[in-house]
Amino acid sequence: MSDHDASYKHIFSHTEVVADLLRGFVREEWTEQIDYNSLEKINGSYITDDLRDRADDIVWRVKRLPTEGGEKWLYVYILIEFQSSVDPYMALRIMTYTGLFYQDLLKSGRIQKTEKLPPVFPIVIYNGAGRWTAARNIADLIEPTSDGLAAYRPSQKHLVLDEGGISEQMLPTEANTVAEIIRLETSSNPEAIRTVVARLTKQLSDPRHSSLRRALTVWINRVLFKRIVPTENISEVTNLQEIDTMLAERVTQWTENWMQQGMLQGMQQGRQEGMQQGMQQGMQQGMQQGEGILLRRLLMRRFGSLPNAIETRFSNATTEQIELWSDRILDAKTLNEVFQINKGATP
Repeated sequence: MSDHDASYKHIFSHTEVVADLLRGFVREEWTEQIDYNSLEKINGSYITDDLRDRADDIVWRVKRLPTEGGEKWLYVYILIEFQSSVDPYMALRIMTYTGLFYQDLLKSGRIQKTEKLPPVFPIVIYNGAGRWTAARNIADLIEPTSDGLAAYRPSQKHLVLDEGGISEQMLPTEANTVAEIIRLETSSNPEAIRTVVARLTKQLSDPRHSSLRRALTVWINRVLFKRIVPTENISEVTNLQEIDTMLAERVTQWTENWMQQGMLQGMQQGRQEGMQQGMQQGMQQGMQQGEGILLRRLLMRRFGSLPNAIETRFSNATTEQIELWSDRILDAKTLNEVFQINKGATP
């Protein structure tokens, strides 16, 4: 298992994260009818031969609030996928894993043969580059028929949390660790990461969150930093506060390095083209990239994390647009004023 897989699964092995996942991202009535204090991670030691390959998936159980039939358990099966492409047969895998899981509950004695099987809620957490397009119900993978065979077609849904498809406006407004993790996953620069780390440090300051703080620290060290600054040799730190301090010291340095790299790449591109015009164009592109990075940093310092729509504007911006936005930031009171959003103007 890679550092990414192991550290991410360690994060979702914490009670507070699973509770935030259900509260903030599963907007269904049943999530209001469970006892979050009863959340319990299932011990992997009972995994049978059939489930050996799934031992690294995460299974929790939680009690549903008492009803006339007494307390009942609900199982939450969390399947975390780290793949570059969408698996079109994920719904089939989910149905297979659920069946094997039910078999194991019976073999382990957790469910007696006279009892009904408990409900299982399967959720796929996906952070690939492309958006999730696969079927979310096994029934959609089976050839439809108009005769009596349709009654025998199996049906099982699963929820997909597609991190890259979640905009800032879709995230919970209240404190939520999963929302902050998604912000970290989709952040494009160290300044944005520092803002999120500062919030997490405050939210998880209670000693009971020490294990989760450590898990997040390991993930940021071994996964996140390798993504945003792959050429930097960063010494591993031991807690979130140290990460915030280190980012405060290095953000400016990293930004300047990116500017220099952009200009150098532009000059090399010009030389390879063998034309003075190409060199000037390359240098201009490098300088434009650097100006964009500095403007993004200033915007985030004033207004916080930037929505995806604003990040898209940056990727397509011309030098003139960046200069115009830079002038506006001096007087703007809101992010919308910088980009003249909802005013009929084209920034």
